[in-house]
Amino acid sequence: MAKVLLFTLGVIAAALGLAWLADRPGTVTIEWLGYQIETSAFVGTIAVIAISGLLVLLWALLRYLLTRPAAIATIMRERRTQQGMEALSHGLLAIGVGDRALAQRYAAIAGRTLPNEPLTALLTAQAAQLKGDKEAARHAFETMLKSPETQILGLRGLFLEAKRANDVDAARALAEEAVTRDPKLAWGVNALFDLQARASNWEGALETLAIARRHGHVEPEVGVRRRAVLLTAEARDAEIEDPSKALALATEALRLAPSLVPAAEIAGRLLASRGDSRQASRVLMKTWKLSPHPDLALVYAFARPGDPPRERVKRVEQLASLVPGDPEGPIAVAVAAIEAHEWQAAREAFAPYLDDRPPARICALMARIEAGQGDMGREREWLARAVRAPRDRAWIADGYVSDRWLPVSPVTGAVDAFEWKAPVDAIGRGDDTLLIEDRALSAVMPEAIEATATSVEPAGGKAWKERPQAAAVTEAETLPAQAEPRPKPAIFVPARPPDDPGVAQVETDEPPNSLERLRTAQIR
Repeated sequence: MAKVLLFTLGVIAAALGLAWLADRPGTVTIEWLGYQIETSAFVGTIAVIAISGLLVLLWALLRYLLTRPAAIATIMRERRTQQGMEALSHGLLAIGVGDRALAQRYAAIAGRTLPNEPLTALLTAQAAQLKGDKEAARHAFETMLKSPETQILGLRGLFLEAKRANDVDAARALAEEAVTRDPKLAWGVNALFDLQARASNWEGALETLAIARRHGHVEPEVGVRRRAVLLTAEARDAEIEDPSKALALATEALRLAPSLVPAAEIAGRLLASRGDSRQASRVLMKTWKLSPHPDLALVYAFARPGDPPRERVKRVEQLASLVPGDPEGPIAVAVAAIEAHEWQAAREAFAPYLDDRPPARICALMARIEAGQGDMGREREWLARAVRAPRDRAWIADGYVSDRWLPVSPVTGAVDAFEWKAPVDAIGRGDDTLLIEDRALSAVMPEAIEATATSVEPAGGKAWKERPQAAAVTEAETLPAQAEPRPKPAIFVPARPPDDPGVAQVETDEPPNSLERLRTAQIR
């Protein structure tokens, strides 16, 4: 609308101007090179306007002819750029769907049309990776290092190639260079931290963790916890060579994470070795309230050197009273009572757990109690039940069960992955406790003892590392085949031990030392 208005105004102005010239006649005379041209003012004005328009047209034509090659080159360049961008787009889509042939085709087109585009180098490298050509992929990533825009991209690509080739040294060097160039990139910091933690380079991992916390690559709570774990790992390595440094590291770890059991264990042990049993007890009790653990109870029991066994029982009872309801307390009391040969106190500590399905550790300790009181029959029964009892809590990370805490998971390399809990395969398992029937007692007991004795290996007084999955002996295996099914009997505790002369025993079926090996073994 505005253009129409302007055009109308221009036409009106031109008409008014021509009418004004027509109303004022005059003569225009031009003398040039011996020629004289004489015309009216109106015609002269029209001629000037016509000549000006012609000159403008000639200049436009000349300019068009002079700029046409550059324009043609620009058009061709734009067309080539458009073709390259389309090749990049389709090539990345081909990489995403895994079409190797199409990805290589579009990578070649992008390489011809957009050789200096960063995405072209990325597409070429990924196409080579999809093809399985490691050398070509590595060459593409190395080419990226020459350009400031793609240096970090090339480092990441070379880092991933080094990890795929299990070249730990090269991967660590590339991660260090990435952190040096740009510490704000999370992948480089996290990769370097994981590699340092796997290599037990605790000091380097602490420095990298500080970079990660400073740039917000980890949550604040996670960063504090990881620092405590790394300090504990460093304290454990320095405990023998430099106890003072180990104590300082463990104390700092406890300040950051008061529930960290290994840090409290190290700090309590070192304080007790210095004769500061009071401070050691305070440290252990603080962590015990948050995370009860048998290692803490053991260090607490021996925090005062020279205490008689009965005094240690009282100390452990005091510790167990801090966490009522947790089974670690009664277990710790029972262990201390067994060491003091206070069998009745140990039995009373386990009383609330015997009616239910006690875990393997309680069954093994009950066997030690029965052996200490000379009841060999009940000792055998508890050992047989221990084989099929629910498994005890242990240090578990990513399905890996360890008898001691580790700062790094051996499966995934994650820091602070171990948890003190029951193994997953023990959750929801049916009641496989050994059942004993009085009618078949003489037939069942020898086979049960033989199966148990042959499946358990001695541990020299330490915890068993393996728990064999021995089959339970049930009533169906002892009754004749033609007998009708009977309901599942309750656990039978014989009035007389199986080794009583009233029950026939096969003297040659059991080696003399097999029962002694079962008696000395403990199950954690």
